[in-house]
Amino acid sequence: MTDRISGVRTCAVVAFACKMALLAAICSPAAAADASAWDGGPRATVRLIAASPSQTAPGGALRAGIEIKLGPGWKTYWRYAGDSGVPPRFRFDRSENVRDVAVLFPAPHGFNDESGESIGYKEDVILPLHVLPRDAAKPVLLRVDLDYAICANLCVPVTAKAELLLPGNGEKDAALGASEARVPKAVALGAGDMLSIRTIRRETGGAHPRIIVDVAAPPDAKVELFAEGPTPDWALPIPSPVAGAPDGLRRFAFDLDGLPPGASPKGATLRFTAATDEAAIEVTATPIK
Repeated sequence: MTDRISGVRTCAVVAFACKMALLAAICSPAAAADASAWDGGPRATVRLIAASPSQTAPGGALRAGIEIKLGPGWKTYWRYAGDSGVPPRFRFDRSENVRDVAVLFPAPHGFNDESGESIGYKEDVILPLHVLPRDAAKPVLLRVDLDYAICANLCVPVTAKAELLLPGNGEKDAALGASEARVPKAVALGAGDMLSIRTIRRETGGAHPRIIVDVAAPPDAKVELFAEGPTPDWALPIPSPVAGAPDGLRRFAFDLDGLPPGASPKGATLRFTAATDEAAIEVTATPIK
């Protein structure tokens, strides 16, 4: 009789432990090995993904990403959103064993619609992350709080939260690698084979200095060019294609307008991003000495 009662008690304890383990696996946001739960709805939803431990970034950083899935007709924005968008904002301060997180942005597209000119993404996008642990011997619990905007016929501010244990086991390595390949590579002015920003110069005579940029790219490639100021409060126009480029080059131009109050274009370092479907580069230059 005593053995039977003991056996019943043992079975009950085991059953309770199994039930609690199952609940913990279901309820823990960090339970998935390579991806967190989605946070969002049919317009847009967000999750974290992780690369395998063998796929570290320079300096020993772990590779991860913020994946944004957009509903049909919706777009979201690049780090510089143009004159009618809102760039995303990230917070990682709730993370554990994290020293620093670098957010990378794949090459965007420019949009011109009734709301104005904007820069961003209309398809699903992965923003790669390089996550530097405080202690490389311990796992990382990455938590992100994301504020971003999405637009279709109307614009909607969105918030999302996600958390994920790093590293993963490799299922997302290919997706992260493809997204990182679209991040513009920093090159010198004039450098590059398939894509190159050859010259950047200024023209005077108008209300604002006019910046002229010549880009080399394959003849059949669609080229987009974007310009950013030295700080986020510079609201520069999207450079437009213009005629007059030498053979084999594409010429873009924009007025150096949209500076914050009190700022001077003289000596300002600007960042130029050129992108095709096959390549993306960025160059820093000071057009007005």
